[in-house]
Amino acid sequence: MKLRNFNDIHNLLFDLGGVIMDIRRENCVEALAKLGMKGADEMLGLYCQSGPFLLLEEGKITPERFRDEMRKRINHNIGDDELDNAFNKFLIGIPLKRLEALRELRKHYKIYMLSNTNPIMFDSKIKQEFEKEGFDRNYYFDGICVSFEEKCAKPDIQIFKNAALKFGIKPEETVFFDDSQANLDAASTLGFHTWLVKPGTEFTDAFK
Repeated sequence: MKLRNFNDIHNLLFDLGGVIMDIRRENCVEALAKLGMKGADEMLGLYCQSGPFLLLEEGKITPERFRDEMRKRINHNIGDDELDNAFNKFLIGIPLKRLEALRELRKHYKIYMLSNTNPIMFDSKIKQEFEKEGFDRNYYFDGICVSFEEKCAKPDIQIFKNAALKFGIKPEETVFFDDSQANLDAASTLGFHTWLVKPGTEFTDAFK
């Protein structure tokens, strides 16, 4: 698999949700509402979060503090597992064809992930989905950069700078795949090439 319409590209940088992993925020909002939480719809966005959700994604509060904040909004005691399971409803899963595509692309490019995510999802549902072929997520990428470790989230330009430095890559030699135009616009200001993964399309369309 080789890119079309791009020259001198050595690196592919992928968003996770909406690009590699299928997501549906409404599932999470509904699950939290069933637990008795109010306001999840306003705080839990498709491309970016607010309130405690954003603080968790940016690594500014711990999972324990996040769960305590959720309990305050639910007004009755809920166990950690029950909260985490509701939160993970945001994630549907990774089709095997996308994992296969990542494996194939590593034959031709350096492959990296840049994701706004949080430690609860990252160490549970996301971890499990990447293990479906018997490997772990590090098998599919030459490097992974996540918002809760970087203490900032897309579309903040700083996270793109951090990723380029961490991976030792040049933006002009890299194509960034994301389902948010705002994130792509931020990346392009640093010289990254970009590809919008629209709803109903696949990142593999860039290689046809």
